[in-house]
Amino acid sequence: MFPLRDENPTFHTSIVTYSLIIINILAWVLIQGVGFNPNLAKSICQFGLVPGELFGAIKPGTQLALGGGLACVFDGNPNWLSVITSMFMHGGWLHLIGNMWFLWIFGDNVEDAMGHVRFVVFYLLCGLAAAAAQTVADTSSTVPMVGASGAIGGVMGAYALLYPRAYVHMFVFLGFYMTTIAIPAIYMLGYWFLLQLVSGLPALAGDRLGGVAFWAHVGGFVAGLALVTFFKQHHRHELRLRGSPRRTAKRRWL
Repeated sequence: MFPLRDENPTFHTSIVTYSLIIINILAWVLIQGVGFNPNLAKSICQFGLVPGELFGAIKPGTQLALGGGLACVFDGNPNWLSVITSMFMHGGWLHLIGNMWFLWIFGDNVEDAMGHVRFVVFYLLCGLAAAAAQTVADTSSTVPMVGASGAIGGVMGAYALLYPRAYVHMFVFLGFYMTTIAIPAIYMLGYWFLLQLVSGLPALAGDRLGGVAFWAHVGGFVAGLALVTFFKQHHRHELRLRGSPRRTAKRRWL
């Protein structure tokens, strides 16, 4: 199942959500060379989060092959800024498009309930929680972690609590059968979280998971659930639950 859209209009312009999407796209184009090496490999090496590097588990001089004859050489100096920069790097076109699509669908409504400044802080904290979860899952990993998935997982966790009954239109593909269905957000997001949790269990047995940061997704989602109560503005949320944005806007200006 893949979300297409939700039935949940916004009351305010989603400045932060749009800005985050633009920043991620600009990083992909200007820093990552739209996925072509050597820029892609260099960006992952410089700005990706490597748990083993932060915990000193990687010896200086160790090389990590990145394909195309390119390699990342660790110098033994932990790059703590990568905890932030890794949120704006991606590993490929599908990775970028998938993340930005989820942020587009769910981010505007969460920002609507929090306000611009609070949403920025919330987003970054969820990203940090995601990085922490993935790092703790394998403190010796040499696989660079990149992507906004963890922070967006936090956005989805917040959405699940703020708008559990909002309908999300899903694309369903079952072999040769394709259709669309609309289901309450709580079921769709609960399914997504359960899928991430089950997929991440092999990490506890020592599997590398092919570099997919499942525990970052789980950590971000849980952080979103835990933080949303502190970041939502009750008057904004109540306004959203009372009626359509058009009727409210008319009452405000008249």
